Amino acid sequence: MKEQRRQSVVLVPYPFQGHVTPMLQLGSILHSQGFSVIVAHTEYNAPNYSNHPEFIFHSMVDRLQGIDISFLTLENIYDMNENCKDPLRNYLVKMLEEEEEENVRGDQLSCIIYDNVMFFVDDVVTQLRLLSIVLRTFSAAYLNSMLTILQQPEKYLPFEDSQLLDPLPELHPLRFKDVPFPVIDNDVPEPLREFCRAMSNIGSSVASIWNTMQDLENSMLLHLQEHYKVPFFPIGPFHKMAPLSSSTSILEEDRSCIEWLDKQAPNSVLYVSLGSLVRIDDKELIETAWGLANSEQPFLWVIRPGSVSGFQWAEALPDGFAKMVGERGRIVKWAPQKQVLAHPAVAGFFTHCGWNSILESILEEVPMICRPLLADQFVNARYLSQIYKVGLELEVIERTVIEKTVRKLMLSEEGKDLKRRVVEMKQNIVAGMQTDGSSQKNLNDLVDFISSLPSRRSLPTPVVGAIVNSNHIPSKCIIES
Repeated sequence: MKEQRRQSVVLVPYPFQGHVTPMLQLGSILHSQGFSVIVAHTEYNAPNYSNHPEFIFHSMVDRLQGIDISFLTLENIYDMNENCKDPLRNYLVKMLEEEEEENVRGDQLSCIIYDNVMFFVDDVVTQLRLLSIVLRTFSAAYLNSMLTILQQPEKYLPFEDSQLLDPLPELHPLRFKDVPFPVIDNDVPEPLREFCRAMSNIGSSVASIWNTMQDLENSMLLHLQEHYKVPFFPIGPFHKMAPLSSSTSILEEDRSCIEWLDKQAPNSVLYVSLGSLVRIDDKELIETAWGLANSEQPFLWVIRPGSVSGFQWAEALPDGFAKMVGERGRIVKWAPQKQVLAHPAVAGFFTHCGWNSILESILEEVPMICRPLLADQFVNARYLSQIYKVGLELEVIERTVIEKTVRKLMLSEEGKDLKRRVVEMKQNIVAGMQTDGSSQKNLNDLVDFISSLPSRRSLPTPVVGAIVNSNHIPSKCIIES
């Protein structure tokens, strides 16, 4: 008798920390639901296989060796998408050929799940008549703001300096300074607009998975689903829904900082990290350093190598800084962030407002100081400070402002109010993770949805547009109002 085949999914992550992390977490979630998980990744920033023995890994030749893509340009992104087409297609063809062989008891491919920045996948799956699902690693608020502006750019772009603090029409609480695009001279160049259109396009995908929560962004998700007309599965927060706590870090984590935290008083430390990608100039580093020093609060500061323009690491720190802060401050090159935020000594998070960092902070009941630098971070920061009211927005990078903001978060009544609200947010999110909660129900629906997908043989040729006929979409996988 033939052994029953398991269904498999192929995951295609975008090779940067903020995107690799949720994709690997999604893989752990799906593996726990009985799927075989294959990760097709670029050579650049390849994940650590030993951290995920439950996955099958396939490295795609990206032809980017020798090119500095530590801080991406549009050309790099498009080159990566073009270079990975043939490697992925050839790998999938081989998988499909093996499925046809009766003597091979492999898994049966159900679908390809890809990060929306790896939009080349849509061309590949269309050619091979395979089904795909797109993963959104950011908030629904961010995508909604981007789409709104792309649909009527003349209403928003370009804008004047005098408009920076004016509200964006139809996009409360955002202002013109929070436009969710890289802005050059108060406008978004056409190549950047075209990239954002490609990134937001769902192509032929039959569904979308979100690392967010229905209870947090329900109205926004409903609005977006009306636009895309495919089922949405908001099953976040991935890092808590995933059964495995394996490290997803691309950079080496300095775990000695946990020993330092163990020596600090409860609720006394400010954790400072601007993420895995952004760069700041030496002036901002110096202003931040004196702001932290003058606040007189203990701090754990991540300064990533290469994150200060023109410097290898922390050489630009001001003279006398180390002596002034002494044992009150600890600087590391990279930290095990989830473990840091969960530590009882940590009371606040000075963050770039990446979506993963926000979810990790809220789930550990840690209020935030918001220092957005690019992409979705401006939208996230504005929502944290104005809608959810669990963060303080840092409008000016100047030492006295930083000092006052740190003290407000760590010592004031307003800081205590932020703490109370973040505790409430966490409770609501955790409720959604329970058996009868929205995230768990949406996960169950996602598993049913993938399991019931037709094989490629039953699809018309070619695949054009998403399958949105109601016969293909179980009613439960539509977000409920």
